Amino acid sequence: MTDKRIVLTTASSQEEARRIANALVERRLAACVNIVNRIDSIYRWKDKIEESEEFLLLIKTTAGAFSRVRDAIKELHSYELPECVALPIEDGSEEYFKWIAESVGGCDEEAKPQKPKSQPKPDPDRR
Repeated sequence: MTDKRIVLTTASSQEEARRIANALVERRLAACVNIVNRIDSIYRWKDKIEESEEFLLLIKTTAGAFSRVRDAIKELHSYELPECVALPIEDGSEEYFKWIAESVGGCDEEAKPQKPKSQPKPDPDRR
């Protein structure tokens, strides 16, 4: 298991999907977002069966960045309840994983324990 994630969400239009994708990459919350055009979704909403044409976003990110991705999707999305699910990536190219980590800037630093900064040792010859 890795710390890399694929997050799924859908959007009501290509314009909305592009706006969300661009914001996630610009904010360094995602390394890459693929947009799958025109999928048919069938779902239950407010006790009715609904059908919609949507756009699927495949968001490549890290576990440490997921909460920020989720918050950004809520902020940017037009839906009352946007889909936001994270799938763990079990295995893959180490080079690709390194690129994801480098592209998702600063988000994983929160997940890592911080080492205490060492204090300079006093010089016994300087008094």
